[in-house]
Amino acid sequence: MTAGLVMDLASIVALAYGLYYRRHHRRDLLFAYVALNVGIFAVVSLLLVQRVDVAVGFGLFGVLSIIRLRSSEITQQEIAYYFIAIVLGLVNGIAGAWPLTALLLDGVLLAVTYVVDHPALLGRTRHQVITLDVVHSDPDLLRVDLESRLRAHVLHCVVTQIDYVRDTTVVDVRYVAPPQRAGVR
Repeated sequence: MTAGLVMDLASIVALAYGLYYRRHHRRDLLFAYVALNVGIFAVVSLLLVQRVDVAVGFGLFGVLSIIRLRSSEITQQEIAYYFIAIVLGLVNGIAGAWPLTALLLDGVLLAVTYVVDHPALLGRTRHQVITLDVVHSDPDLLRVDLESRLRAHVLHCVVTQIDYVRDTTVVDVRYVAPPQRAGVR
């Protein structure tokens, strides 16, 4: 269990501090990922020692995994970090039987997360929900207006709400941000 705990703590620190916080800067979720991971590790370790029925363990896993996800707005990307934090806790909680396999899985999970969430991969693609102070009846005019306001190329946009009384439109927009010039952040 000690080897599993050491691997788990090293893995969650790499995920939460090394990857997530450096890229997304949400301190509240950083704490949530570490706490969730260590909690999952403790529960799995206890289940292995006490030989509790597997169904009870999976039921507890399901409850733990949805508690935080339903309590505030988080992105799909942040849900993925939650999932990786849970899986790291499970893998390392069971690590006593196969420590090298757990270490390999930790490495794979962290490497995949690093690559797939790397800013260089799709770093300029953005998503935003925008409320416009106008209603456009022509989709082409809507796209031109969005590109003008965002100063970016719009890849896809969907009108999610129109209010003719207030003359507003809510649009879900996917776009490519222009490259940043040197010295501009």
